[in-house]
Amino acid sequence: MTEKFSLQPLLNIMQERSDEATRKLGKLIAAENNEKSRLQMLENYRLEYSQNLIKAAQNGLSPITMANYQDFLARIDEAIESQKKAVVRSKNNSELGKQEWQKQNTKLKAISTLADRHQQRMQKMTNKREQKLLDEFANRKAAAKE
Repeated sequence: MTEKFSLQPLLNIMQERSDEATRKLGKLIAAENNEKSRLQMLENYRLEYSQNLIKAAQNGLSPITMANYQDFLARIDEAIESQKKAVVRSKNNSELGKQEWQKQNTKLKAISTLADRHQQRMQKMTNKREQKLLDEFANRKAAAKE
């Protein structure tokens, strides 16, 4: 009869926590990628708009139209700076999520190692018990032939 692993409930909890940390990290990485995509979109839009300004300026612009272009570019620049901050925050959140994931996996591996050792001990005991029975059977059979 094998002895039940006494830390099995803890192993189950650690597995759940590790799974949750993995899911959370996935969401944080997706959010970071989303923030980076928004930043790229804004930067592309700014480049396109500034190229439009250059083309329009070559054809001649009124001072009011030039001021409107410049004002809009300034607002795009503000949005880009704000988005850069959002990207940094998102990267920091992803890094914290990664650290939590690593921490949970380290704990899980420690308990899992104990469970593996327990299983190996139980298997050795079972093997010894089976070998003992086989030896007894072989000895009885040999004794019966004599």
